[in-house]
Amino acid sequence: MTSPEPLIQMLEVGKHFGTFQALKGINLNVSKGERIVVCGPSGSGKSTMIRCINRLEKHDQGRIIIDGIELTDDLKDLNAVRREVGMVFQSFNLFPHMTILNNLMLAQKLVRKTPKAEARDVAMHYLERVKIPEQAGKYPIQLSGGQQQRVAIARALCMKPEVMLFDEPTSALDPEMINEVLEVMVDLARDGMTMICVTHEMGFARSVADRVIFMDTGEIVEEAEPETFFNAPRNERTKLFLSQILKH
Repeated sequence: MTSPEPLIQMLEVGKHFGTFQALKGINLNVSKGERIVVCGPSGSGKSTMIRCINRLEKHDQGRIIIDGIELTDDLKDLNAVRREVGMVFQSFNLFPHMTILNNLMLAQKLVRKTPKAEARDVAMHYLERVKIPEQAGKYPIQLSGGQQQRVAIARALCMKPEVMLFDEPTSALDPEMINEVLEVMVDLARDGMTMICVTHEMGFARSVADRVIFMDTGEIVEEAEPETFFNAPRNERTKLFLSQILKH
């Protein structure tokens, strides 16, 4: 069930890097439990858009409201939003000098002030969830890329976020490791996690997304449910993009 009040609202959002306009008047509503896949050519603003949602990038125009809290320079509100918005990047960003278990416990203890024993239990729960509990005592360098990305997903889940943002989570992986990460994401989607995923994995988009959004030159050019998006795209730029990406 989706709630009538959007969990995420982007209203005429713009973002500049110097004279370059990365985002132009983005309007997007995401309901609780909705799964959105964002695709588009390199440099189209996809990553910038989702990085604005948890204020890793500061938007210049418009408004962004997350679960009723508007993103401003107010640190208290910003920290409240970041606790509810998990993010997984292309690179795994694990601390190399810490075990997998300690990587998962750190933010729980620092941000949520979770007691050590409880943080450990939560960490193990989510390592089970991503199917690598046996790696808890190892260091990141001892894991494959696919395993490290699953750890990164588990680490984000440990914070029990309302929303998960994925910024091309499989693009740094070898082909044989991509599926193991996508399987974890499919499981999350089945469980009703609100997700916004920037990816070129069109099979994932077809099977998981409620809506697919196509961006180009900083704008949302087209959005539709997957059946329509893939079989009857309306915009010429979307058609060209799909013809190129679906050939691979």
